[in-house]
Amino acid sequence: MIEDKSFDEKIEILKTWIKSSNNIIFLGGAGVSTESGIPDFRGDNGLYKQKRDMPVETILSHDFLFSHPKEFYEFFRQFNKNSEVKPNITHYRLAELEKEDKVKAIITQNIDNLHQLAGSKNVYQLHGNAHRYYCVKCHKKYSYEDIMSQDGVPYCSCGGFIRPDVVMYGESLSNFLLREAIYLISSCDMLIVGGTSLTVYPAASLVDFYQGDKLVLINAQATPYDYRANLLIKDSLGKVFSKI
Repeated sequence: MIEDKSFDEKIEILKTWIKSSNNIIFLGGAGVSTESGIPDFRGDNGLYKQKRDMPVETILSHDFLFSHPKEFYEFFRQFNKNSEVKPNITHYRLAELEKEDKVKAIITQNIDNLHQLAGSKNVYQLHGNAHRYYCVKCHKKYSYEDIMSQDGVPYCSCGGFIRPDVVMYGESLSNFLLREAIYLISSCDMLIVGGTSLTVYPAASLVDFYQGDKLVLINAQATPYDYRANLLIKDSLGKVFSKI
């Protein structure tokens, strides 16, 4: 592991590795978007630390969505009121690296739309996208604007209930997306992991499928996978990507 070097020395190593790689995968978490103003779950100001009548895991669960849709949407609209949020330097630089044919795909646990807004095309959102909605009865699709422009529980023209296209607590991730993520990571020559505590499974276990020798881990806090990294940078993503 390359750890006992200065920040600038690590950046030079990172730049060299990116230059010599042609199949880079980026695996990201909430820390990618916190610098855009979107709160994470587990940080000091995250959703888990905020006081409310019931835990976030309960409100954002499958059972609560269908048993208390009114209360769910009251919270979800407030939580997801981020239409003015813009991508940050990390989103934009990853999109540029994709255009340069360096980054082949972004695998993210985030449900925001910021990678796409920044210009990235090949984005795999393991937990879904909070800008997509669909009817549980006829599967008609609805947009973020359709839902945010109205009050109360949204219903489809067919009478069916409209839900967010995100993975709730109590629901399983898409097997297709997981298989794709495993394939992409197992076949890449460089894996950059950033802005994630690597404590949420099965997303965290995806790191185990990397077979190369350029595993870069960028996170301000320690993670259970720090010992696995070939290059460990304990700093903010914005600071790192502004140097690349």
